Amino acid sequence: MYDAIIVGARCAGATTAMLLARQGYRVLLVDRASFPSDTMSGHYIHQPGVARLARWGLLDRVAATGCPPIRTMTFDVGPFALIGCPPPSDGVSAGYGPRRSVLDKILVDAAVEAGAELRERFSVTELLWEGDRVVGIRGVERGGRPVAEHASIVVGADGIHSRVARAVGAPTYEERPALTCAYYSYWSGVPIDDVELYPRDGHFITAMPTNDGLTLVAAFRPVGEFHAYRADVEGNLLNALDDHAPSLAERVRGGRREERFVGTADSAGFFRRPYGPGWALVGDAGYHKDAITGEGMTDAFRDADLLAEAIDAGLSGRRRLSPALADYQRRRDEAVLPMYEQTYQLAALQPPPPEMQALFGALRRNRRDTDRFFGTIAGTTPIPEFYAPENVEQIIATAAPARAA
Repeated sequence: MYDAIIVGARCAGATTAMLLARQGYRVLLVDRASFPSDTMSGHYIHQPGVARLARWGLLDRVAATGCPPIRTMTFDVGPFALIGCPPPSDGVSAGYGPRRSVLDKILVDAAVEAGAELRERFSVTELLWEGDRVVGIRGVERGGRPVAEHASIVVGADGIHSRVARAVGAPTYEERPALTCAYYSYWSGVPIDDVELYPRDGHFITAMPTNDGLTLVAAFRPVGEFHAYRADVEGNLLNALDDHAPSLAERVRGGRREERFVGTADSAGFFRRPYGPGWALVGDAGYHKDAITGEGMTDAFRDADLLAEAIDAGLSGRRRLSPALADYQRRRDEAVLPMYEQTYQLAALQPPPPEMQALFGALRRNRRDTDRFFGTIAGTTPIPEFYAPENVEQIIATAAPARAA
């Protein structure tokens, strides 16, 4: 009998397992994959996520892989570019973009070191029930016979198409249709020091440094263009760079693509109710949005933290488990709803409205508020606070005398 079984051992699942195991709970962590292994994913960690890695004692391990810290962001709007640094989170000023094959192995190892039991290449076939309560899982290790395991709670950390969520019929809300499709790959020999973002009408291009001296380059297009896009991924991506990011295009064409292209149109948004009798959801299994703002791993770390806190409160007897998990849902939703809305505005791939163009123009010579603007992307500046009409008006009004001079 385990205290918790975690289905899915990547960012959200391995972290939840680690946090519970560190508190002395008996945890079983299962995944269809073995580690290290890659997965289709953007992999930028914003400052709040990096701060959690530091708090958990794992940031030094990430840095030791040679993944460079990223302290500045460039937001190129065409006529000019905004360059700045998001405000820090708990003293952490850098973001990181580690490969998933690197990061996920660090997280899985940390969970095992904390005392969690890991079963790789393990496929969950069904949940076990007693009445309306989940009490465990049945699954099979590759080449083995089916086994059943029981736990006080089963956590689905198994992604957007979560088997656990389907099995329990987790209700969805705040649903949004897919707006973008994207392809990405990795190049060597492409000089880059920070995250580069190129929002354009019908396009969004991003690039960042990662492990082994490689540069990730991704291009987003409207979801309806997915089939045309994948008919010639490299040609379409390079043409988009030529047309919309010529400086980056020159560097990419001077480098060498080292890996195949990976792409998806699976960018729909939703919230799922993340708990019920004997079960909970975390990471993309419980909440998903378009990848254009690169929030997935940062969100996963926050939600794992919140969920582990709630499970500990329930299993320790400090609170009843159901109200503790209801607080987890409330805190998660309050934390992400503003970013959820901002992400879908950006994912529309539309030209900025006149008021946003005016704001961008006012930020050009205002480093303090440019940094705060980047904080709305990183999660270190409250979005409602920055975009409050009185704040935007003040930024624009402050810039007017400088332009006149």
